[in-house]
Amino acid sequence: MPKHYRPPGKKKEGNAAKYITRTRAVHFLQVSLSTFRKLCILKGIFPREPKKKVEGNHKTYYHMKDIMFLLHDPLVEKFRDIRAHKKKIKKAWAKKNKNLADRLVNRQPKYTLNRLILERYPTFVDALRDLDDCLTMVHLFAALPAVQGERIQVERIHTCRRLSHEWQAYISRTHSLRKTFISVKGIYYQAEIEGQKITWLTPHAMQQVLTDDVDFNVMLTFLEFYEALLGFVNFKLYHSINVKYPPILDPRLEALAAELYALCRYIAAGSGAPSGNSQAITSGTDETHGEKNDALSDEELRLAQLQHQLPTNEPGTLMHLIEDATAVVEEDEETKLCKRLFKNMKFFLSREVPRESLLFIIPAFGGAVSWEGDGSPFQESDESITHQIVDRPTQGHIFLSREYVQPQWVYDCVNARIILPTAGYLVGRVPPPHLSPFVDNEAEGYVPEYADTIKRLQAAARNQVLPMPGLDDRDLDDPQNLLAEGVIDRSEANDAAEKKQKWMLLEKQYHDELNMELQGITYSSSIKNPTASTEIVDSKDDKAIDPEQVAEDARNLSKVSMSRKKRKLYEAMQIGKGRKKDKVNLLEERKRKAQANKSG
Repeated sequence: MPKHYRPPGKKKEGNAAKYITRTRAVHFLQVSLSTFRKLCILKGIFPREPKKKVEGNHKTYYHMKDIMFLLHDPLVEKFRDIRAHKKKIKKAWAKKNKNLADRLVNRQPKYTLNRLILERYPTFVDALRDLDDCLTMVHLFAALPAVQGERIQVERIHTCRRLSHEWQAYISRTHSLRKTFISVKGIYYQAEIEGQKITWLTPHAMQQVLTDDVDFNVMLTFLEFYEALLGFVNFKLYHSINVKYPPILDPRLEALAAELYALCRYIAAGSGAPSGNSQAITSGTDETHGEKNDALSDEELRLAQLQHQLPTNEPGTLMHLIEDATAVVEEDEETKLCKRLFKNMKFFLSREVPRESLLFIIPAFGGAVSWEGDGSPFQESDESITHQIVDRPTQGHIFLSREYVQPQWVYDCVNARIILPTAGYLVGRVPPPHLSPFVDNEAEGYVPEYADTIKRLQAAARNQVLPMPGLDDRDLDDPQNLLAEGVIDRSEANDAAEKKQKWMLLEKQYHDELNMELQGITYSSSIKNPTASTEIVDSKDDKAIDPEQVAEDARNLSKVSMSRKKRKLYEAMQIGKGRKKDKVNLLEERKRKAQANKSG
């Protein structure tokens, strides 16, 4: 930094000293705008909104403490070295010195983000909480076309695909998947790890096109950090279940694009060597793996040291951590239920169904699955197959020993946690509506008809009794009804009737006190003059009391004592409730029209 340069904010007070514009920050750090943007993304620094923008509203402001935090980061000096090295390469090519240019290209400065992972996520739970965007970004780039010469390098696509499959294999093996939903954007998943709910989105298996209106440089910077973060998380998760990381896959299955199945086999084996009929193919791979255990890269060693599992400068012990691991993962009730959902069921996937998604979901809930193609565990002719997932009524040979259902049946069973009847999901039929498990129907005020059907099937599976449609819990618990049905005897019915009568008297007393309060009579004055309160109550009983009018008067009375800010907030809440009610009414109207058209 030049000696004559005076840092901004000196001898200033207030917002002028606390905040700095982006242009001044770039000049202060003496980096380019692209480098500054990359530093902010990697360090997790974002623009701020000061109360008073001293240099105009059109400026972007940063906190001065964040800029000073960037100034002392080693990455700034590393990026300067990279920039100087690129200038040397450009100068060598300009002088047509090909040998020097090639040597400089092979000796480019490199940096790692392991230290930033530890800074931004001091504990492993912090990393899990911030994993939603990371998984969505990695799965997005894993589905992009790997075309050489495009703006995205092929190695980045392969890395994202490997990391996403490693994550899915762990979720499937530990039965941590909880919810899934197919939408227009893609397929939503939600898993639960160490009490943290992680939700991510995967795109559909369709050809992706790189558009020109997206700044891929910014996205690649985010992806660079997310790759390091997900690699760290996968490393920790695999070692928590006593499995070596990175995994050694079966080359035959990897060549057949069955990486997820190969990873599941690797985790199930529990050792580094793959199982199956590929012993001759993987013999050379195991020898290479043994050599890599003795000479690890410094990056892997530092990654293990970040998790406080290895002492400093002790090479050759990273892959032996599994032998000393004694942690046992205890399964909760939700995990046990998910593990038993598709137990003793075998699925076969046809060519037209989303294979990767079903290969991920079915084993996560205890089922066995195969597909049409090389490397599959079992063939279509296997008589032990219980369900075949098809999406087109074009099957040549029909096996009577299995059921043919649409893919939506698997997703609905997962969300409902029960095996739903397959009659509505047969091939060629219009399936029931695919309901989102992320929506609380009770809070929204509208319960779809199929959601109520699933609720009754769940209650039947748990041997519970629900009220009939059109009745509420008070009708079900009526002692006279229970006495008539023979559920309780007469003495129990009399006790229940007395309790209900007391409850009705308390409710009437509450309404009487509410009416007195609306008339301006306090509780203390009503005690001193009980006749006045009785006259008011009697006069109220003579008139027809409108419950809606009473509620409206109570709301108006409460609004009088509110401050202006609270009153505006209350009005905004009422507007939101009104919109929700209008939406529910619209859905009810559509339902009535659909039923009328169906009956007509």
